[in-house]
Amino acid sequence: MPDRYHHIMNAIEDSDPQTAEMLGRELERQNTTIQLIASENFTSPAVMAAQGSVLTNKYSEGYPGKRYYGGNLVADEIEDLARVRACSLFGADHANVQPHSGANANMGAFLALLEPGDVVLGMRLDQGGHLTHGSPVNFSGRFYNFVGYGVDEESEMLDYEEIARIAREAKPKMIISGATAYPRQIDFSAFRAIADEVGALLMADVAHTAGLIAGGAHPSPVPHADVVTFTTHKTLRGPRSGAILCREQYAAAIDKAIFPGLQGGPLMHAVAGKAVAFHEAAQPEFRVYAAQIVRNAIALSDALIGQGFRIVSGGTDNHLMLVDLRPFAVTGKVAQEALDGAGITCNKNAIPNDPEKPFVTSGLRLGTAAVTTAGMEEPEMEIIATLIAKVLRSVDDENVASEVREESKQLCSKFTPYPS
Repeated sequence: MPDRYHHIMNAIEDSDPQTAEMLGRELERQNTTIQLIASENFTSPAVMAAQGSVLTNKYSEGYPGKRYYGGNLVADEIEDLARVRACSLFGADHANVQPHSGANANMGAFLALLEPGDVVLGMRLDQGGHLTHGSPVNFSGRFYNFVGYGVDEESEMLDYEEIARIAREAKPKMIISGATAYPRQIDFSAFRAIADEVGALLMADVAHTAGLIAGGAHPSPVPHADVVTFTTHKTLRGPRSGAILCREQYAAAIDKAIFPGLQGGPLMHAVAGKAVAFHEAAQPEFRVYAAQIVRNAIALSDALIGQGFRIVSGGTDNHLMLVDLRPFAVTGKVAQEALDGAGITCNKNAIPNDPEKPFVTSGLRLGTAAVTTAGMEEPEMEIIATLIAKVLRSVDDENVASEVREESKQLCSKFTPYPS
């Protein structure tokens, strides 16, 4: 792969030196800075090779055996392989691997199972839910009648009795379990019981935890949910894309919703990348990796608490944590920018009942999937927590930023994701 990567980069440089130079700088950034964005990871060279393959040239509207273009013999085999591997990995009846993203996967599920104006129960964005779980500025909140649930004010965890109470009042057609900024395990069996009580469909959006589920480090929603959506690029460590799992009774509706209902031709190079990622996630070493992600998250959370930070809900059970920055008297926006300048990449994020505006926030969302892929373990989490605290105690001190930037670079030199 190193030789192939250099060959590809040389080809880009020969054709477009300006773009090649930017790609080189991005590779340098990823290799020399600490990556803590919970929705990012370092995908394997094999996945990148699949995405850079000749399949980028192929139009494959339709599904295997039912295409609208010729020349799809190999494309059919690759899509079938990805579907079979996804079903095997998660124990599902049916898989659709064509969604371009997690948002498209969610839209496809809604289009298949709901009518415009239907009542849907989802986690509020300001409580840890995703934009596609009913935000009024998103298609989900515009086309469907969303009712929100959140976390308990004291525990900052899901209160399933309260969710059940809201469901009884709202009588939703569908309930969505899953989040984009919730640091605890989700009890999918509790959601199933609530859905059954009110006669609702249950959808699980596990975009963030799909890799943990595949690796046995988080409970699976597949036995409980009617439909499961996820992205393939976060903890699953695959290409930037999405997928849907569902019970057999919804398979035809899901497939029809994705094509022709929502998308045209699938990105077959991305489908090939998914096939590779599902294969990698089925290997025994991936279970070791998934468990280490969680151990690293717990270690980082505990170390940050030791540095004086408040962690939302008191800790984490998965790959991410929400850091309340108010004890340090800085906003999420200020903290993100300061850490970025010090070689630590993360994202500002609202905390439950956040007094700040969404573009400012009072918190950070930190995740350990990428640093775990790079090979870091618990001792490195202690170092990272110390560096974060050092920067955020002196956000306007360029000398501190420069010092931490060098320390971050030194740490990454021992754990370089793409050393060649």
